[in-house]
Amino acid sequence: MAMKEIQLPELGEGVTEGELIKWLVKVGDRVNADQAIAEIMTDKASVEVPTPIAGTVKEFKLKEGDVAKVGVTMIVLDADGAAASPKPAATLVTAPSRPAMPAPEVRSQPAAASAATATAPSSPSLSSRGQGVGGGDGGLDVYPPAAQSQVLATPATRRLAREMEVDINSLHGSGVAGRVTREDVLRTKGSGATAAGSPSISQAPRLAYAGHQAQLEDRVPLRGIRKKIAENLQMAKHIIPHFTLMDEANVSALVKMREELKSTAEKQNVKITYLPFVIKALIATIREFPMFNASIDDAASEIVYKKYFNIGFAADTPNGLLVPVIKDADQKTISQISREIVDLAKKARDGKLALEEMKHATVTITNIGSVGGTYATPIINHPEVAILGMYKISDKPIVKDGKLDTIKVMNFTITADHRLIDGAVAANFLKAFINRIENPGALMLDMI
Repeated sequence: MAMKEIQLPELGEGVTEGELIKWLVKVGDRVNADQAIAEIMTDKASVEVPTPIAGTVKEFKLKEGDVAKVGVTMIVLDADGAAASPKPAATLVTAPSRPAMPAPEVRSQPAAASAATATAPSSPSLSSRGQGVGGGDGGLDVYPPAAQSQVLATPATRRLAREMEVDINSLHGSGVAGRVTREDVLRTKGSGATAAGSPSISQAPRLAYAGHQAQLEDRVPLRGIRKKIAENLQMAKHIIPHFTLMDEANVSALVKMREELKSTAEKQNVKITYLPFVIKALIATIREFPMFNASIDDAASEIVYKKYFNIGFAADTPNGLLVPVIKDADQKTISQISREIVDLAKKARDGKLALEEMKHATVTITNIGSVGGTYATPIINHPEVAILGMYKISDKPIVKDGKLDTIKVMNFTITADHRLIDGAVAANFLKAFINRIENPGALMLDMI
């Protein structure tokens, strides 16, 4: 029998670290090769990590809530016939065991953090969230050397730092749990000056919550998908000046069209919902108003107009809100989009969504109507500049030709980034979109 260290493997392209959500085994368990041993969170995707060999669990090197880099030793197994070999040291950032729930931040001077780092030949170094100074091998062709990074940050933030030649190791994080954010990187570019075109955000220290009756309160760590949602939405609200317009659409014709198509779709094992029709109407309207399919590059002070249509849709799951993305939706039929929605939604509920299936959305739709909502003011999924909300369908009484009648109505909202989209433009966009929804026959050429 020999002790074998199992390291955190590659988790996807560009992913350099992951948060340990939970162990799926315990000390003393016998595990088989390729058996899942841990659940790891990267950006928004939760993945199960398997062991490459069989053996008996002897020791955990990480605890739930720890954020570790790819290559760090996760677990030690007592393996039959396996020769233990020394592993390179890796840095581990330990999450607080009982973090206080932070209040929404107002950005100012980042709070000072103590630096404490150490390395060992075969085990990760443990530290509190530290400032860390990136040393490194001068021969590495990455700036700053990724292997020497000692701060908590998402892969996208690390990539931005490399592209802007900012040493992420020297930054104090202003995000949740001290995470270095995109704004921290942008703010330091140019000897501490705010990058061209980036928002200047004031900041105050994060506030702890002191309970009034602690004995009647439960505290749980803010981690996993919930933590990622908190970070992303907090960042979006800080950066983007949101505004929302609301209107009502007569969807009687749309309801009738869907009913007529349902039987044909069912024969092809396709479930037709209203979302694919809304996606087609949204794409047609964006072609008329291309600024809704854009992003703002703060660092370059440029507007990026996208000539492709990747439509995200909000999916409610037991673990929190996820946004699967239908890639090149303009090139797909109603049936193809319907199949993809069902498949992606199921993956989201089962926790099986791949990271790539949640990337590169150009605009997002949130369907609150599926649970009965009337109106809402959704938060834009940065770096997008708009989010469309669709709500419940209800019967509305009207007077037509002197007689009482009813129609089917659905409410819609468009929430936009006021840096790029003016109120009048958003109003005209919503008007054009609703005209298409009310006359779905005009979209048939795109729907077949």
